[in-house]
Formats: sequence, structure tokens, C-alpha cells
Amino acid sequence: MGKIVLEGVEKHFGNVKVISNVSLTVEDGAFVVFVGPSGCGKSTLLRLIAGLEDVTSGKIYIDGVNVVDLPPAKRGLSMVFQSYALYPHMSVRGNIGFGLKMAGMPKEEIRTRVDAAAATLNLTPYLERKPRMLSGGQRQRVAIGRAIVREPKGFLFDEPLSNLDAALRVNMRIEIARLQKSLATTAIYVTHDQVEAMTMADKIVVLNAGSVEQVGSPLELYERPDNLFVAGFIGSPKMNLITGATAEPYGAATIGIRPEHLAVAGDGDGWAGTISVAEHLGSDTFLYVEVPGVGLLTARTQGEVAFHAGERVMLHPDPARLHRFDKSGLAIRN
Repeated sequence: MGKIVLEGVEKHFGNVKVISNVSLTVEDGAFVVFVGPSGCGKSTLLRLIAGLEDVTSGKIYIDGVNVVDLPPAKRGLSMVFQSYALYPHMSVRGNIGFGLKMAGMPKEEIRTRVDAAAATLNLTPYLERKPRMLSGGQRQRVAIGRAIVREPKGFLFDEPLSNLDAALRVNMRIEIARLQKSLATTAIYVTHDQVEAMTMADKIVVLNAGSVEQVGSPLELYERPDNLFVAGFIGSPKMNLITGATAEPYGAATIGIRPEHLAVAGDGDGWAGTISVAEHLGSDTFLYVEVPGVGLLTARTQGEVAFHAGERVMLHPDPARLHRFDKSGLAIRN
């Protein structure tokens, strides 16, 4: 079991409130991602769950037990950090099994657990190597293996892929997501990369300035953002947000349209503009169009298109995919 429940959790550093009245439920076996810009409090919230920081107020339940007064070792959670934090003088086997050795587990049980974790992570051929003989991705898998062998109630990942190059990050996020599903263990994963959040999570928690802006599945947040912050943060490229006279006919202070929901044509009705930059990526083409009185809008089309910088085009928003927001930035749902 690994159900984690937060009730009114707050964290203050002196007079500065960094986590404000956070309540949420992470169901047993779920993969939940905390996402938000740098400084939003996502890593602090993870550390509160882990017990590495003391809560100022509120309760944290793990399988029904309030753990706010328990030390990290008593919470039944394993944490994987951004830095691998491997012992350079130990082999892969020694690093993975070190925590179990410190806990006084019998040698044969340690060997069994380490072998099983290594097989799961494709590390068996490297068990006798030192960390300096491994690639970045392999070192990160060793750090994950060290967490797996403890057989925790939940995994806590604090931006574990930040030190890897772009291609390896893609491979590792697939591996981590696949591993979590096969182990069926609760996982909370912190990242500032909303693409990671969208591709890995069962549920996303969007944080901003220490508060929860919205909680939902990736598609829920993409299709029905509750406010301007979530609308502008979730999705790549970002949603186009338009204010002023262009928004008024829609009965909103701000309207939003995602780049993939803007059709591009050489003529007809719509928003007239000039292409500033055309990014031809093969599978997609991104057009950055300067529209007088509106600003720079991004349009995304599938495959290669014939449009180029300097051309005049018409942008046609899909009315069914238009998002409306009031003066306070909240979504208008009717």
C-alpha cells in the first residue's frame, strides 16, 4: 500500500510562506507529477512528504498514518535525487545494496534483492563496475536501483533527469514510467519540464508560488485549464493568449487558442498577419505570425508546409477549441 494524503500542509521559512494550504490525495499505485516554474515550491513539497523538511502546519498521511512527526527512515519512502550521490569507491552492487547493509539485512537477502533490481534495470552486466565506468543514464539507474531494493511504499523523484542530455532524458523517462507500472508502486515525480509531466503522469499537480493551481490528468489540464497560469504553462508550444479588442467579441477578458488549433491559409477570413519565423521540423512546422493589434501568435501545422518568413497569412481559430478567461484569470465554462 502507498496512499499519500496531504491536509492543509504549509511550510514557512521565517515570515516567508513557501507552501500554502496544500491538500491533495495520491492514490496507491498512482504516478503523480508535481510541475511548475522554478521556485514554485514543488521540491519543498516533496521534501515535506519525505520528512527532509518539517511542516509548519498540516498533516501528511501515508496509508492512514500521520507521519509529520516521523523521521524519513520511518516513512517507508525511497527518494531519488537530481544528483546520483553514488559512492565512487563502491561497485554498482555495493551502491545498490548499501542502505540494506546499513539496516542490518542478511547478506543473502541483500544479494537477492540487488540481483532482482539489477535485472529489472538492465544493470546485471555492470554490477562489479565502479560508478566512474558508467554512463550518466546507467548511474541514474543505479540510484533508482538503490531505491527499489528497499521495497518502499512510494518513490519520490526530485528532478532525476536534469543532468542528462535531451536524447537520454527521453529514454530515461520512458524507462521510469515503464518501471513504475511494472512495480505498481506509488510515485511522486518533481519536474519543471511540462513535457515530462504530460508524458509520464497519471495525474499532474500544477504548482505556482507555493499553491496548487489545478490537479488533473494530462488531458484534463490540456483541454480544460482552470486559469490563465495553467493555460500558459501546460502545452508545448504554449497556448496563445490574446487580450483587448480581439477578445471582447467572445465575452472574455482573455481568449486562448493552442497553436495546433490555429489553421493557416493564404487568404480568407480570420486574423491577418505576417510570418516572422518559420520552423520546419519535418513532422511539424511552427509558424510565428505577427498580427497587428494582437501580437506574435504561434501556429502549428502537421508536416511540411509551403509558408515562409515574410509571407502574409490568415489565421483561423477553431471556435470549438477556444478558451475564455475572465478579468481575474479564471476560465469561463459556459
